[in-house]
Parts: sequence; structure tokens; C-alpha cells
Amino acid sequence: MPSPASRLLPPLFRLFGFRREFEDPAAMLRGVRDRQVRPIPFGPPRGLRSVRIEVDVQHDTGWPVYRVLPRSRTPVRSAVYVHGGAWVNQIHPLHWRLVAGLAARTGTGFTVPIYPLAPVGTAATVVPPVADLLAALVDRYGAGRVAVLGDSAGGQIALSAALLLRDRGVPPLHRTVLISPATDLTLANPEIDLVEPHDPWLARPGTRAAIELWRGDLPLTDPLVSPLFGDLAGLGPLTVFSGTRDITSPDTRLLVGRARAAGVQVDHHEEPGLVHVHPLLPVSEGRRARRLLADVLAG
Repeated sequence: MPSPASRLLPPLFRLFGFRREFEDPAAMLRGVRDRQVRPIPFGPPRGLRSVRIEVDVQHDTGWPVYRVLPRSRTPVRSAVYVHGGAWVNQIHPLHWRLVAGLAARTGTGFTVPIYPLAPVGTAATVVPPVADLLAALVDRYGAGRVAVLGDSAGGQIALSAALLLRDRGVPPLHRTVLISPATDLTLANPEIDLVEPHDPWLARPGTRAAIELWRGDLPLTDPLVSPLFGDLAGLGPLTVFSGTRDITSPDTRLLVGRARAAGVQVDHHEEPGLVHVHPLLPVSEGRRARRLLADVLAG
């Protein structure tokens, strides 16, 4: 049973029009054009440094790549966080707060790439550089002390990057953490039909418009686009969070089943009645998920 605060989320999301662009492809594409003309700021919120962390930024890769480090502590482990936003929306303060809290609580140094959004960035041009960032951290810390985390679209990028690292012969990461990940961009799972009427945020028509921009020249079944079509064997442990009022949840269940069948250790935390990316939200289930995330990173 969702908490009282969580039960308020669906009507609030509808009231504030969270679903508008996801229901209407034309609205999604208008939003993309508007954000290209007037880009959304991506830097960390001003108050972020008050949570016992330090922030710097590098531009060596051609993208802004932030580091969020625990203050007065030398990081003993590292992680890359890949933000969500349907591949067309910029990192949000909730992403920054999650990363900052995890860095302060666990002593993990986080790398946060501000990857180019679709249509400028595509799966073919974003996933390999994210894998490169992870590979550099593995060289420095060792695979057993490196994790990758991502939510929603960022979960797709994170999992695709982990598969690419595996294909390059990099040892398995300490953990791949996926929060409401997009794993099959065909959106063909018939179980989605049952969930979509109850999802107050996501819908397929506008999501498909964003996916078309993101996939570029690649087929939807390429693992750089849809990691559910990749061979999952040889991945390190997965931790997956999902909620049942979220159109990504049917494919998340498929991912969990296929990964376990491939011999991958999976911890799946599914919350009945919860919405998309609830671990980022200020509700009791979100706080519980954030505590679990900290335990996973520190373990």
C-alpha cells in the first residue's frame, strides 16, 4: 500500500501536466525545440555544497563532466551517475540531490556526465563515451570499486554502457543500479497496455517521438538503444528499482527475469502503486530506496 504522500502524487502529476509531452508527439517535439532555443541550466543547485560534498567540473571529453566528492574524505570507491529525462531533458535538481546525498553518506566519488541531449546526442554518440568514463575509473580504482547508476533514460544508457564494457573485456562492475530504467525502446510489451492508463506521468506516443530522436541511425533492437536485446551474461550484480504505476515496469520485470536466467545476481525492489523514478522523490518509499542505495554502494 503506497504511503499517503505517494497516493497524492498521481493527481498532482496530472494537475501540473507531467504527462502532456508524453501523451502528444507534437508537444514533445515542440518542447525539444524550445529547450534547444532556451537551454535549461544543468549546473548543481547553489545549496548543494551544504551537504558535506565538494563539486568540480572538467571539460576534457567535450562535455561538462562533474565530480561530486565527499568533503574531507578521500573517496575509496567511485560511481558514474547518468541522469534521466527521456533523452531530451536536462539533469534536474532531484538528480543532483540524490548524488550529493549518496556521496556524503557513502564516501563515494561520483562522476556526472552532462551528455548532449537528443537529437544532438544519440545512443551511438553518448553510450560509448559513458563506457569510456567507467573504464577510466576501473583503471584507477579497480572494477570491484566502481558502480554505474542511472534513472529512466539514464538507466538505459547505464545498462547499455555496462554491456559495452563487458564486450570490451572489462571485469564486471561492483554494481549496476537502475531506477525505473527504459530497457526496450520498441515499447512493444503487451503488458504496457495494462499499466499505461494508470501511469500519471509517462505515455507511449510522446515517448516514441523522443526515442526516434535518440536512436539516430540505429535499429530499436540494437543493445546501445535497447539493452534488453543484449546478452546479459557476464554482467556484475544489478540492483533495480521500479513502481507498478510506471510503463517501464513490465520491461523491468523482463530484464530481471532474463538477467537471473543468464546467471546475473539481481536485487529487484518493486513498489506497488508507486510512480516513475520514485527513489528520487520526497516520499517515504523514496527515502527507503535511498537508504538501500547507500547500503548497496557501501557494501
